[in-house]
Amino acid sequence: MTDVKIRLFVDHPLGEGQTVPLDRDQAHYLFGVMRRGAGDAVLLFNGRDGEWLATVAEAGKRAGSLACVSQSGPQRMPPDLWLLFSPIKKARTDFIVEKAAEMGAARILPVQADFTNSERIRRDRLQAHAVEAAEQCGGTYVPEVCNLQKLDRLLSDWPDDRQLMFCDEALAGTAASLSDTTGDKWAILIGPEGGFSPSERDRLNALPFAHPVSLGPRILRADTAAVAAMTLWQLALGDWT
Repeated sequence: MTDVKIRLFVDHPLGEGQTVPLDRDQAHYLFGVMRRGAGDAVLLFNGRDGEWLATVAEAGKRAGSLACVSQSGPQRMPPDLWLLFSPIKKARTDFIVEKAAEMGAARILPVQADFTNSERIRRDRLQAHAVEAAEQCGGTYVPEVCNLQKLDRLLSDWPDDRQLMFCDEALAGTAASLSDTTGDKWAILIGPEGGFSPSERDRLNALPFAHPVSLGPRILRADTAAVAAMTLWQLALGDWT
């Protein structure tokens, strides 16, 4: 049981001796796809109780249950970091959500800006991608994926104690720095494929909590920008230091 490869996120309390029921999709994956059976080991996490080693107690085609044996790792919470981004093509939006979950976002907020191409998302599908990413990367926390909301409305209701790293493509070629910033609560804003509109840029630059930064000498695609921005923030202010 020392080299368990399968990790599952479950919405159920975890503790020694705890029985954990599996839903139909989890049972299909574990028993139909991965060919596991009674007595086989699985790692579980629920975002609250750390990671637990469990064994298969019951295995069926449409259901099953696991039994928690011992805690295999502590609960590790990410920094209090939100990622705001404008949805783009389906595969690239999926990529942004997956990488945000892997890199330590606590919350993922799709936003509709003036030049956003996509006007709808499947929140349930994106949440499933966040779960899968956490399962595969060894995380014990799954970020919430929120419903699509308008950027201007979100900024109007912005909490006073949260700083915003505003990634402005108009600053391409200037030095990126967060050295003079403080605070534990942050958000990163990535613009749409068409960039920010002049009115959005003016508003963002006027906000006292917004910190415009460049992501290097070249204008990046939105999905690349999300990874670059999270890397920059994590190295400067996050849990990579």
